[in-house]
Amino acid sequence: MASAIDTAKADAPQRRQAPGRGWRFPGSRLGGLILALNLLSLLILLGGALTLNEWRSNLVEARLESLTSQAQLLAELLSDGGVTAGDPQPTLNPLLASEALLDVFIPQGQRARIFDGDGFQIADSYVVSSRIDGEPLPPALPADAPPPKAADGVTRSETRRAQADAELYMEVAAALEGQPQSSLRRNELGDRVVSVSIPIRHVQAVLGVLTIEAGDVDETLAAQRRALIPFALVAVAVTLLTSLLIHLFVARPILRLSSAADHVRMQRSRAISLPDLEDRKDEIGNLARSLETMTATLSDRMDAIEAFAADVSHEIKNPLTSIRSALETLDLIEDPEKKARLIAVVQADVRRLDRLITDISNASRLDAELSRDAPRPVDLSKLLGEIVTVYETTSKPGEAPVRLIDRLEPSSKGGRPRGVVVGRETPLGQVFRNLIDNARSFSPPGRPVAVILERAEGEALPIRVRVEDEGPGVPPENLETVFERFYTSRPKGTKFGGNSGLGLSITRQIVEAHDGRVIAENRTGPDGGVIGARFTVALPEPR
Repeated sequence: MASAIDTAKADAPQRRQAPGRGWRFPGSRLGGLILALNLLSLLILLGGALTLNEWRSNLVEARLESLTSQAQLLAELLSDGGVTAGDPQPTLNPLLASEALLDVFIPQGQRARIFDGDGFQIADSYVVSSRIDGEPLPPALPADAPPPKAADGVTRSETRRAQADAELYMEVAAALEGQPQSSLRRNELGDRVVSVSIPIRHVQAVLGVLTIEAGDVDETLAAQRRALIPFALVAVAVTLLTSLLIHLFVARPILRLSSAADHVRMQRSRAISLPDLEDRKDEIGNLARSLETMTATLSDRMDAIEAFAADVSHEIKNPLTSIRSALETLDLIEDPEKKARLIAVVQADVRRLDRLITDISNASRLDAELSRDAPRPVDLSKLLGEIVTVYETTSKPGEAPVRLIDRLEPSSKGGRPRGVVVGRETPLGQVFRNLIDNARSFSPPGRPVAVILERAEGEALPIRVRVEDEGPGVPPENLETVFERFYTSRPKGTKFGGNSGLGLSITRQIVEAHDGRVIAENRTGPDGGVIGARFTVALPEPR
């Protein structure tokens, strides 16, 4: 028995596993790709900005060190050559200081200024040098235009000059205290300059301050900004590439899937088939496979509905044809006995039609009922006990009795009953009633139908319910056919028309909806002869 169930399970088509169970970026593999590509362009731009900022800081520090060394050397020269010889109270001589500046090479772009001990400027390399550094003048204003004013009523150039002088004299005043000073400030033109102020000493006395400033900071920063342009262009290119990839790998496939779905809806096609998308390992591939599976399932369901409608039409026509023939013949027969037989035939066909319509209605509602009823734990020992009790109390003389044989061991105290499955109680009850009714219809009068509940340890479907009768059995070639719709072939000696042929078909549909299997086989005696039929329902344990 266990081998038959397991063989049937192995031969059954494997269910498609749910998509998206492989490795995924948290939330989405495709989302990870989009996020990584978008972050890449930002990281490129951020990396370039950080690199250039560090370069600028290092460049300013190097410039300050260079100016400091140059200023210290020049300050030593001024302490020796800028002081009047023999002066009991040494002070800086403006003429000697100016001549010292003429003798020293001041690189282009730099400016040296000397301040005395009171903070007054006594020499300027721009004044004593023969070189004049200039800048283009701003566009001329119209003759009647007033000069540009700052908020306080003075010109902007005057405001910048006053602010630059204030910053310079603060630096000079700090240097007069005896400590070298360095800063990054703005000059009277508003340009950034790197400035170093070194005290000029004679022994221990501070005679003045030498200030050297380099005005090429803005040029350096402009060069840095120009150096940042390639990083920005690369970031823009990566962003454009990201957008293109998102369009190619996300937007276009979704549009194709949408178009294919519209084609199914408008052209009444049966299924979607996009092999190139189904082979993808991301969410788009999962979506394509899910749509294909869904449309294929709908197509199969449509085929099943068409076949079911054709079978229903055929099965209903048979009793209707019989009824019509009997009614047409009834007026032609004079014999009361023959008329009674014809009326009995009509009544039997009416009952058969009623049974057919009831079973057809149940079969058509089965899918909807299974989807509405939520699965819950079902104790098969209790369910089978209630079903068998109903048959025992309603059994009539001459009908096959029903006996329940529960071979499950009692559950431990407080534990779960060993015969519990997760399913829907009403459909499962219909399964066992259909099997019992089918077995009783083939059993000889008075011969019992056994309902056996047992457990097959170590099997994939361990919970087993067997319904056994002592009838003629099932022809070997029909052990699978009996589960087809409207199969009503019956051996000699059994009553024809007592079944609609839908009971076993409904039984298999319900059992498979519970991830189980139902098989039919013949019981054999010691001599190998058939002594009855056995229908086995195998169900999984709750997880």
